[in-house]
Amino acid sequence: MNRNELIAAMAKHSKLTKSDCEKALKAFIEAVHHAVASGEDVRLIGHGTYTFIERKATKARNPRTGEVIDVQATKSPKFKPGKEYKDRVNKRKK
Repeated sequence: MNRNELIAAMAKHSKLTKSDCEKALKAFIEAVHHAVASGEDVRLIGHGTYTFIERKATKARNPRTGEVIDVQATKSPKFKPGKEYKDRVNKRKK
């Protein structure tokens, strides 16, 4: 499912216009990005948690030249699905 298909499905399920659903989706994505980038977790009970992991700085080797290079520390976004979400994907009944 791509972004437009998701917006169409949201409109169908919510009986809102596609324009309103697109605005809502954009606002949701922006809010999650802002929260995670500022170090907060976003926990949606039944859906999952958006968070980040910190990767330490390390040294790596360029396979072509053999040169040792420094890899900077980074934050990487992460999503951990909730139990209810996993159960629905696996079609388990509560």
